[in-house]
Amino acid sequence: MTSTITANTRYQDCVNPQWARLLNVLQLNVRYTRCLGTELHIDDGRRILDFLSGYCVHNAGHNHPDIIEALKEELDQCGPAMLQSHVPELAGELAERLCSRAGGRLKKAFFCSSGSEGVEAAIKFSRAHTGRTGLLYANGAFHGLTCGALSLMGDSFWREGFGPMLPDTEQIPFGNLQALEQKLATRKHAAFIVEPIQSEAGIRVPARDYLATAQSLCKRYGTLFVLDEVQTGMYRTGPFLASHLFQTDPDMVVLAKALSGGLIPCAAVLATDEVYDSVYGSLKRALIHTSTFSENGLAMRAGLATLSVLERESLGDRSIVMGEYLRDRLRDALSGYEMVKEVRGEGLLNGIEFTAPRKLTLRVPFEAFMKIHPAMFGQVLVMQLFHRGFLTQVCGNNFMVLKVAPPLVVKEQEADDFVRAATEVVESMHSSSTFWTEALGMARRVIDV
Repeated sequence: MTSTITANTRYQDCVNPQWARLLNVLQLNVRYTRCLGTELHIDDGRRILDFLSGYCVHNAGHNHPDIIEALKEELDQCGPAMLQSHVPELAGELAERLCSRAGGRLKKAFFCSSGSEGVEAAIKFSRAHTGRTGLLYANGAFHGLTCGALSLMGDSFWREGFGPMLPDTEQIPFGNLQALEQKLATRKHAAFIVEPIQSEAGIRVPARDYLATAQSLCKRYGTLFVLDEVQTGMYRTGPFLASHLFQTDPDMVVLAKALSGGLIPCAAVLATDEVYDSVYGSLKRALIHTSTFSENGLAMRAGLATLSVLERESLGDRSIVMGEYLRDRLRDALSGYEMVKEVRGEGLLNGIEFTAPRKLTLRVPFEAFMKIHPAMFGQVLVMQLFHRGFLTQVCGNNFMVLKVAPPLVVKEQEADDFVRAATEVVESMHSSSTFWTEALGMARRVIDV
């Protein structure tokens, strides 16, 4: 206990005191001692099942032994991990494998360290290729928290206090082709950057023809079609890319998160030869856009090992099968409750959407807690599920949707256990004072903080 307190104190003093305070309010401030597959072990002996995957980082599960072994072997070789004056062979191998699996016209890869950094690269590349400055994005989007990526997000919560964003960025409704064409027809926009399935907006799955038609419109008006697959890629929804569900052939794709097994920061921007040539078109421009840690040996080795694990264990196919199983079980269990609006998703990227109750006895406490903070209701859900042994979270731009995204190695029994726990929580909110008492306790802690 003393070591946990000491570690928390150091973190609060030297890193992010507000984050530690928030975890205390949510009763999530625990010390994890061992994480394997879907299991998170706490120093008090409890086992938590991860149904968040670090926001879709741990597709292969936590600390997969094959990925760890590959990294150990790379370290033992004492090779040129960060030489920066050579041709990194591992980067070439990983780029070839990623482009091959992405398919279509994607032939080149730029490596960096995060999804935000990948989006920044896509902004620069699209402007270089088209000679235009305008950028289109969809409402509800989450593309990252650097200033360029943040300029492609309309939610004022993320932008407030950071000054003016990039000029010439415009928001359109997700899924609205008419609004998209209206903007594209101005021929001002370098790129339309969009998530094939909007994760933080509440697991919003578009109509089957939306992305393919959007791509055709972009081509007609000379705008690049760029897909942010940071959360949806790497077999999370079944195929290698979620956009494969929608028969697209984008000009660029951004990958990150699950790319390196959750162990080493790694991201990639896949692009067509034409886009790449417009950026790196001469010897003078060979290093016109780069990143210090972009092609380091550990990240590249982690990416290769992660791909091998995902494919050898057929985790894309498993995502489809287990995703359907989990959604079906959740729908069967939750369909009769008035506050459950919908269960939706693809593969193992799923959401349970809740709605305001009609019954007066439920509506009064619900509205009271919403006035305290719009995320209050969702955080009570998170806290209640954590008490029952499951880690999850609400979506960042839609607090009424609980994200359900376990590692792709999740077992059927673990899915059953989650459905049982979720049903208990939902039953409690509808028929017991316990749920609302917990909510009131959290509200008091928020006020105290």
